[in-house]
Amino acid sequence: MYKWKELIPNNLSVFKQVFSSLHSRNYRLYFAGQCISITGTWMQQIAMSWLIYRLTGSLILLATINLLVQLPSFVISPFSGVITDRFDRHKIIVITQFCMMIEALTLAALMFTGAIAVWHIMALGLYVGVVAAIDAPARQSLTVELVDKKDISNAVALNSAVFNGARLVGPSIGGLIVGWLGEGFCFLINGLSYIAVIGAMLRMRIAPKSYRKSGGRMLEELGEGFRYIRNFLPIRVLLIMAAIISFFGLPLTVLIPAYVGQNLGGDSEMLGFLMSVFGAGALTAAIYLAARKSVLGLAKVVMLCTALFGLGLMLLAYVHTSCLALMLAFPVGFGLIASISSINTLLQTLADDDKRGRVMSIYVMAMVGMTPLGSLLQSWLERYISFSLCILLYGAVCVAAALLFECYRPMVRRLSRPAFVKKGIVPEIAQGLREADVVAS
Repeated sequence: MYKWKELIPNNLSVFKQVFSSLHSRNYRLYFAGQCISITGTWMQQIAMSWLIYRLTGSLILLATINLLVQLPSFVISPFSGVITDRFDRHKIIVITQFCMMIEALTLAALMFTGAIAVWHIMALGLYVGVVAAIDAPARQSLTVELVDKKDISNAVALNSAVFNGARLVGPSIGGLIVGWLGEGFCFLINGLSYIAVIGAMLRMRIAPKSYRKSGGRMLEELGEGFRYIRNFLPIRVLLIMAAIISFFGLPLTVLIPAYVGQNLGGDSEMLGFLMSVFGAGALTAAIYLAARKSVLGLAKVVMLCTALFGLGLMLLAYVHTSCLALMLAFPVGFGLIASISSINTLLQTLADDDKRGRVMSIYVMAMVGMTPLGSLLQSWLERYISFSLCILLYGAVCVAAALLFECYRPMVRRLSRPAFVKKGIVPEIAQGLREADVVAS
């Protein structure tokens, strides 16, 4: 029988607990900087997608350029995970964010001078893809170093919700700005947004930490990370779910300009309104997850919200009226963010400290690297079947994945419990074990 109470935030002072990790000064700075910077990043993403589609009208080219941007994450992320476990994550992030700022300001300058060309977008996209492949695992792994142990679960959930929520909130703002001012202003705003996160990182007061200085080769340490993932079923299953959602679910957020143009007959303003409703669903999911006091029950959230997201896509597939599309966008946004944020939280909580960078690098590879491949497949399938049927099939795969995950969920729950006890996440059980050890001794 389902314990449905696990799906409800299990604390009375729910609104106070939503932002409990912000009591930490370092995390407060990090949180504020990330809210601004990541939102700017996704504003640029939607502006770039719309610009490419406007210039070329080609779904294949749109998917190909997106693949160029994201491909480095698929190839480099596992190696950058080793770097993250070896070196100071704080310094890595400062350097990578500065490099990203240069790319965004260069795009803005090319737009305002009228010199922008598709090859510029491709070259700069490949450059920022390499930088992002190094940045993402370090950023994902830094969170747990910025808060007290009791706030780790909340901080991971809040950070995950901010990152993934910005995936939808940023494009909603960007779509409106593209319609009112043009793509160049999105690039400029994104470039300036990096000042916030770089400033926040430099103001942090982080105690010196000795990172692992292994004498082993990078390939050996990478192999160690893969073996750890392979041998720990909960992490392995969660990463597979992340890859499925990324490949079959997230392409809609990449090809949403085509959906607005083909299915709804809308313009960039309609794109902005639709993404705003997606963002509202995402923010609701963020608040829901941050309000939870415990990671217990998150596997059930993954299953239900992946199914909700898939069903929403299936319904959206043949919607041709703006009103119905806006109504469906909210549960789709909620289901997407709730599922992938829950996966992120569980991974960061379950992973051992000395392997977290490598685990999160594979997560980044699954989430970022698989999306353009799914977009490319969808654009290729459209040559043989309709765009709407593509969305229907992708949504059906997400529903099937949720049902399959439900078969594994009891095993995931059982095998995760010892890790939660070891880290004190299940305090009543941890206390019981400590008392048993005292009696035994």
